[in-house]
Parts: sequence; structure tokens; C-alpha cells
Amino acid sequence: MQSPMFMFALLALTLSPSVIPADAMPCQKRRDQDRAFEARKQGRILPLPEIERRVIPTMAGAQYLGPEVDFDTGVYTLKFLRNGTVIWVRVDGRSGQVIGHTGY
Repeated sequence: MQSPMFMFALLALTLSPSVIPADAMPCQKRRDQDRAFEARKQGRILPLPEIERRVIPTMAGAQYLGPEVDFDTGVYTLKFLRNGTVIWVRVDGRSGQVIGHTGY
């Protein structure tokens, strides 16, 4: 049987958050923001607030969970939750038109 001090140390190490310097990991979110900014600036996609303004009101009774953007296709995917069901709404980032959905 292990000593109580050993068990405490093991538990403390297991529960403690890992310490990794911020610059040691790639900052995916920052790159995504930069790519979105460039795509908007070049007129390849509409800004996210414009897409949300068009789509969210059509999803009555659903909780908006957030967006994803595919920069290769220019498609926004907005995620909603209604009555325990996840709904994905795909929107053409250029026109703002809904091009598909799942989970209805």
C-alpha cells in the first residue's frame, strides 16, 4: 500500500491543470479570425453578424450555440439546440442564403 503522502501527491498532480506556455501551442482561434477578416475584406464571405442577423430569427424556439466557418468553401455552419436536438444550418457565406440543414 502506498503512503498517504504519495497518494496525495499523485492526486494533486492528476487534478492540477497542465501548465503550457501560451506561445507553445498554435493559436488556431487567432488564425481563424485572421482568415475570416481576410475573406470578408476580399469580399469572399459576408461578416458573421450579417449571417447571424439573417438566420437566427428563423430559428424560433432554438438556442443559438455558435458558428463554424469553412474557409475553403465559404460556408458558415450555425449550430442550434431545440428540445434536446442539435440543428446545424449551413449558409452560403457569399450570398447569406441557407443551403442546407440537419437535425430538424
